[in-house]
Amino acid sequence: MPAAMVSHHHPPTFSDFPSPAPTAPLGVPRAASVTSGRSHTRRHRHARTHHGGSSSTYTPQNEFPVFSHTGDIEIIITSANGRAENRYLLHRLILSQCSGFFEAGTRAEWSGQPSQSLARINESESVTVGGSSRASSQERRSAQDLQPKQRWRYMLDWQHTGDDGPPMLVRKEDPTSLFGGGRAPPTRSNPPLSNETFFQSMTNFSALNLNERPQVSMPAKPGDEVLKDYDNLFRTMYQYPPILDSINIATAYTECKALLHLADMYDALEIVGSRVDHHLLRFGARLFKQIAKYPPSYLKLGYLARSRTIFIEALIHVVGQWPLAAPQLKGQMDAPVMDLIEDKVDELQEQQEKVEFKLWRLALTTSRGERVTPANDYLAWLGISLFRQWLAENTTPALASVATEPSRPGAGTTAPPGRVPPSAPAPPAQGKVYRLLGSSSTTPAAYLTHDELKRFLKLQPELYTRDNLRRFERRIDDIKTLAREAVKPLMRNFLELDLSTFGTAGLGYLTCVRLEEEELPWED
Repeated sequence: MPAAMVSHHHPPTFSDFPSPAPTAPLGVPRAASVTSGRSHTRRHRHARTHHGGSSSTYTPQNEFPVFSHTGDIEIIITSANGRAENRYLLHRLILSQCSGFFEAGTRAEWSGQPSQSLARINESESVTVGGSSRASSQERRSAQDLQPKQRWRYMLDWQHTGDDGPPMLVRKEDPTSLFGGGRAPPTRSNPPLSNETFFQSMTNFSALNLNERPQVSMPAKPGDEVLKDYDNLFRTMYQYPPILDSINIATAYTECKALLHLADMYDALEIVGSRVDHHLLRFGARLFKQIAKYPPSYLKLGYLARSRTIFIEALIHVVGQWPLAAPQLKGQMDAPVMDLIEDKVDELQEQQEKVEFKLWRLALTTSRGERVTPANDYLAWLGISLFRQWLAENTTPALASVATEPSRPGAGTTAPPGRVPPSAPAPPAQGKVYRLLGSSSTTPAAYLTHDELKRFLKLQPELYTRDNLRRFERRIDDIKTLAREAVKPLMRNFLELDLSTFGTAGLGYLTCVRLEEEELPWED
């Protein structure tokens, strides 16, 4: 026959956690009807709550962001001017699982307080008889209530930020703490949750559908973005969605970037990155257009968030425009990312050289299968020469003009006051050239148009006739068909962005770079 159980008031629980079975009031043995089943216990509890006005008794909050009953880490976040403050009372178990900073900072060797231990009864005082066993159990519970529970207290330190660095949380001890000096009171009217119940609740915590609950947030005033960033960080650790802008993608990027940098400081990127990735991907096509505008910025964000989609999208833009983004990335990205970029740039250049080699070797044949020459098909030979001339003009940088003073032939290194020295010619947008070559035959002629061919033949009046013009156009179309097949490998687009919105020429660079899953510069 099990010993009769004693209890106090209804034990505190998480608002989201399954509540343990309530017990009878202090000093009153549990009735037989109560011990017969859990359903009887619940009816007994509901009937009891209406006696003595207990329903009007104030119950401390025990939910995010203040778990008054079960929290053991107090965190105080203040704004830079000290006018705004947010307080949190959270759980070491959750914070240490989500953040390496809290996992290391709450270890026994870093704590100034003795580690929590269960109360132990002297073996010489333990008894084995039934009646004495109940007394021993009651003494053991009283000893656990008197045992001090370990607490931690962190505050945001704005005074020791280094060289304009961000403020960090530091351990503090303050008698104004929610803990009353960092130690639990010696007596409590409510018994603590058992370790078994607490850890079981933590295990089931991730299975709860928290999105159905109203979002609990402490909004920050203008200028106090740090309060919002920390609030989003702790919300994410408790599996609440962070409060981020869902309308303006530029604002959302700024908020996500701040949240990721904060998570990086506290070694919590693993749990925050997935939330940021999910939020930004909800913008859909607007996100991909924004990445096309600022690929280096989104490459950094995608790398921090470990977002496969954002990182690959930005990487394709960066590689296609390289070395345009080099100043924004070198010295700011990890070596594996820079090595990956350089490898993909080399692959793209090698692929491009192979295509160029094929373009320069394009040739037409006669009806008898012979290679055209000025002797057997002069018009076709002129067409090939015109095509190669067009290809050279559009794929080779223009020659830089050397501007020197007539009276000072040797003074070409320093520009006179008020004059800007001539800059080096910009490289041609080869991406547009290859897309012109790869454009569909059904679209209007994008290069070497009818008027251009007509003007070319008129340079030799004896060749310009209507029949020769039609024949010349047919041979040019044959060359365009061969060129379209040659550039097909460069026409592949691995972007999520729809290039049709940019017209026939599309972007000014190639987007045929492909990144496999195993090439991502981070470990799963």
